[in-house]
Amino acid sequence: MPDTQPIRVPSSSQRVQSPPRRQPKPADPCAMVIFGAGGDLTKRLVVPALYNLAHSKVLPEKFALIGVGHGDGTAEQWRDSLFAMLKSFVGNTSAEFDVANIDEAAWKRLADRMTYIPGDFTKPEIYGKIRDALAEAEKAHGTAGNAIFYLAVADRFFGTVIDQLGKAKLTEQGEPDAGGKPSFWRRVVIEKPFGHSLASARELNARILRTLHEDQIFRIDHFLGKDTVQSIMALRFANGLFEPIWNRDRIDHVQITAAETVGVEQRGAFYEVTGALRDMVPNHVFSLLSMVAMEPPTCFDAAAIRSKKSDVFAAMPAVDPARAVRGQYGAGTVLGKPVKAYRQEADVAPESIVALHEFKKTYALPNLTAEVVRNMTAFRGLFGRETVYVSLEKST
Repeated sequence: MPDTQPIRVPSSSQRVQSPPRRQPKPADPCAMVIFGAGGDLTKRLVVPALYNLAHSKVLPEKFALIGVGHGDGTAEQWRDSLFAMLKSFVGNTSAEFDVANIDEAAWKRLADRMTYIPGDFTKPEIYGKIRDALAEAEKAHGTAGNAIFYLAVADRFFGTVIDQLGKAKLTEQGEPDAGGKPSFWRRVVIEKPFGHSLASARELNARILRTLHEDQIFRIDHFLGKDTVQSIMALRFANGLFEPIWNRDRIDHVQITAAETVGVEQRGAFYEVTGALRDMVPNHVFSLLSMVAMEPPTCFDAAAIRSKKSDVFAAMPAVDPARAVRGQYGAGTVLGKPVKAYRQEADVAPESIVALHEFKKTYALPNLTAEVVRNMTAFRGLFGRETVYVSLEKST
């Protein structure tokens, strides 16, 4: 029978108040020591990220930045080189750090807290200078003895630097309080790649655990800081439209593309050893793969998320080399500017066969969220800016 219930129309519109925006938890006072202070990672990613925190007023007021590098120079020269790189990003839509203008006040707050220590970080002598710099930062900037050691260096130096930090007792933490929190903490950030094989990764892990406790170690992939990547979990698990249909019944396959405009630039020697496979696929692209394919975690802490990501890789069979396509970029034009071929870059062998592009197909097993083909592609030196595409398609 027809529904005869009257339709209720509100007598007046009501304004719904949204909850207040949640403010980030204030960070502890600390000093950050960057090994590889003059390197590409520091200039293009780490320091711009710190500037962004300063601009957003999230960087702690009691903060100090200590650079450690092989190159001779002063703190002023280091600051100038970092600022020049930051200015080069203004209006450059192809840059990884896209900014409309520089907040001079935010930069000054960060720059005034910078010091630089030149020297060989494989030798024990420099670690005494680091200890003195940390003590000075504690007095001048109130860092409370907390320190982050950021290893923005080639992976072959990870074990050496951590060994030397341990010998100099720079990784020792303060006495714990009643709640188990140390009176001051020491942490180490290790960038990818973490080893060059399963055996070397296990060896490196065992080596650093001889010096550090697990809760002091942060193995990171800077790719996970990108907006597109950070949005994947919210899109999947907090979106009532997508969450119910993110499964094998609705999705035929997923394509993941990580494309960059930059070539190898001054990193020819690094890429001749590494190539796109080690530089992009087992860290950047596999991180995307795990976030796209993982089951919902029981909670959103690090252990629960890591467990679900591990399930994805445990369920995947090994990649068949016959399903991989490899290549290099040739001479051409990017953003209207001519670019060299890979083999014409500095420190690259004229007959190099190192792959700069990787295309792979791999499969997840049926018990995962989506039983789909994953086409994973990493390109260097192709598109308009560094871009991440995650495309989900259903065959008709």
